[in-house]
Amino acid sequence: MEHQQRSARRLSPSSDTEDMTMLLAPRLAYFAGVARTEHVTRAAQELEVPQSTLSRAMARLEQDLGVDLFARHGRTVSLTPAGRTFLTSVERALAEIRRAADEVRADADPTTGKVAFGFLHTMGAETVPGLLHAFRADHPRIRFSLVQNYGEAMIEKLRAGELDLCLTSPVPDAPDLVARRLDEQKLRLVVPADHPLATRRRIRLAEAADETFVTLEPGYGLRRITDDLCNEAGFRPRIAFEGEEAETLRGLVAAGLGVALLPPPAFPRPGVAELTVTAPRAAREIGVAWLEGHPDTPPVAAFKKFLLSRRGSLLA
Repeated sequence: MEHQQRSARRLSPSSDTEDMTMLLAPRLAYFAGVARTEHVTRAAQELEVPQSTLSRAMARLEQDLGVDLFARHGRTVSLTPAGRTFLTSVERALAEIRRAADEVRADADPTTGKVAFGFLHTMGAETVPGLLHAFRADHPRIRFSLVQNYGEAMIEKLRAGELDLCLTSPVPDAPDLVARRLDEQKLRLVVPADHPLATRRRIRLAEAADETFVTLEPGYGLRRITDDLCNEAGFRPRIAFEGEEAETLRGLVAAGLGVALLPPPAFPRPGVAELTVTAPRAAREIGVAWLEGHPDTPPVAAFKKFLLSRRGSLLA
């Protein structure tokens, strides 16, 4: 009669998959323990739960699944064919849970944990390697997952939980983020080496109103800053090319395809001249951002403290 009831249940429509997962998950370790020992009393001792609790859990598991997982032989049990099939998947699932638990514990380890850190492309040549080198002098075994991207993309990764911290510009202002200004980076007007302005050392941005500009694509912080500075200087830049990386823009300038507002290069670039912009004030703020209310692991807390200690000297 009991087997017929279970068969009838098995033939009825199943409940929502998520609801079934919530029902089954707490009992999987119990099932694996009973299957391993083939003895409810011994499994209860190993799992440190009352035998009655374990027996009820197994009965309820079979009821929820609608199949017999065990054949009972007095105090001992043996797996049915359905039970053996189920055990294979349960052991795989439990092993994956153990692996995941080990991984998150390892990532949070104060000595050997991991920091997911994002930064702008323009900071990848010198600034970030220098920061990591200085930080690892005191934390040599902490690991990093590094992501280079433009500002808005990194903010989205913060919100998605894919990054712990990011260096970005402009410094974001959003209620779900915490941001701290770390430093400021002056921008220069970069012109081809044979350009009439190349003999100048300083320039007002308004003097470049008739020039063709090469810029980063919309969505990049530096593009927004470029547009804002040109607007402040009284003109709208005429855009010839849009790119995704500052050094590519320098190459376009060197090829005579336009001028650009860019941060200083990591290394001098032939074929261009870099002019100090005297008006308006051409600079971008660099800041560190993280998700409001997001708990820090010890490695993340240590690196955040290190970055904040570099205020005013981040780009030195």
